[in-house]
Amino acid sequence: MRIFVIGAAGGIGRRLAARLVARGDEVTGMHRSAEQTGTVREAGAVSVLGDLIEDSVEALAERIAGHDVVVFSAGAHGTGLDLTTAIDGRGLEKTADAAERAGVRRLVLVSVFPDAGRGGERGSGFEHYMKVKKTADVYLTRTGLDWLIVRPGTLTDDEGTGRVTAGPAIEYGRVPRADVAAFIEVALHEPALSRTIVELTAGSTPVAEAVAALARS
Repeated sequence: MRIFVIGAAGGIGRRLAARLVARGDEVTGMHRSAEQTGTVREAGAVSVLGDLIEDSVEALAERIAGHDVVVFSAGAHGTGLDLTTAIDGRGLEKTADAAERAGVRRLVLVSVFPDAGRGGERGSGFEHYMKVKKTADVYLTRTGLDWLIVRPGTLTDDEGTGRVTAGPAIEYGRVPRADVAAFIEVALHEPALSRTIVELTAGSTPVAEAVAALARS
C-alpha cells in the first residue's frame, strides 16, 4: 500500500511511518520544515516538503496523486489561533479537497477526544482549537471520501503497550502516541473500518482485536 502521511515528523506521524514501512508499505511523509527531513527519513519514509498554509489544493493533489490513502496528523500545536485555523482547520479541508481531486478515496484524520485536556487550564486558545478540530471533522464527514476519524484521548509519550480501548463512544482517558500510531497502522489495512469515528484511549484490548471488533460492528 502507498500511504501519504501529512505531519510525518510529528509525534504520531513519525511513529506511524516507521510502523508502516516495517510492514512493507511505501510511505511518503510530508512536513513543513527542512529541519524535519532527517526525522522523516529515519522513519523510512520518503521526505516531501509541503506547506498546508501556502500550498494550493492543486499543489497538494499533485503530491497526493498515486497513493492509496492519506493520513492527516498535522497540527499547529499551540502556536496561535491563526495557525490553528490555517493548519488544523483549513489545512484539513484543503487536504480532503486535494484527495478528491487526485482520486485518492481514503483519508484518515487524527482528531481529538471531546474531553481532551480535562482538569487542566482551558484558555481561549484551547477552546478555539477544539472548535476548529470539530469543524474539520464535520467537513470531512460531508465529503464523498472513504474517511476514518480517530479521536485519541490526551496524548502521552509513554511507551506503547499495544493495547487500547476503542469505540464510537468511550470514557475519557490518556493514550500513548505509540499506541495511536499502532491503531492507525492496523486500521489503514482494514477496509471495513470506513466512514466512522473512533474514540481511542489506553486499555486492555490488543490493537488488532480492537480494530477487528470495530470492523465487525
